[in-house]
Amino acid sequence: MQHLMNVSEIKVQFKPKFKLSECPQINNSKDAYEILKRVWDEGLMSFLEEFKVILLTKANKVLGVVDVGMGGKDFVPVDMKIIFSITLKASASKIILVHNHPSGKLEPSPQDKDITNKAVEAGRVLDIEVCDHIIVSEDGYYSLKDDGYF
Repeated sequence: MQHLMNVSEIKVQFKPKFKLSECPQINNSKDAYEILKRVWDEGLMSFLEEFKVILLTKANKVLGVVDVGMGGKDFVPVDMKIIFSITLKASASKIILVHNHPSGKLEPSPQDKDITNKAVEAGRVLDIEVCDHIIVSEDGYYSLKDDGYF
């Protein structure tokens, strides 16, 4: 019976340092890109592939931008468990997937589309909307939603 007492307590906490009324709102891919330009390390943009997630409220207010993966020149590992555990912890209702292509080429790869499909499917189960998947480079961005993928 003693072994049943060796259980860890798990505490989930999200304490934003701002008021929701002060958060920027995203209405389209250009709004998302403008926020990303402010938070992305431009020195790494053409050097390493990174994967981030923009966390949103139901009203599209930005809760935060989270780094979920960093890779090499042409690949970044993406773990859905990490994406959605962070999303759930922050009580986000919606997310925007984002990654860069160090090559500067903005076309989505088959892997990019596969990640998008997996995230949309996982989000559907958890009632979290995947609003877009944006690919960024030093010269601009590409939105899968704007291109009719969603």
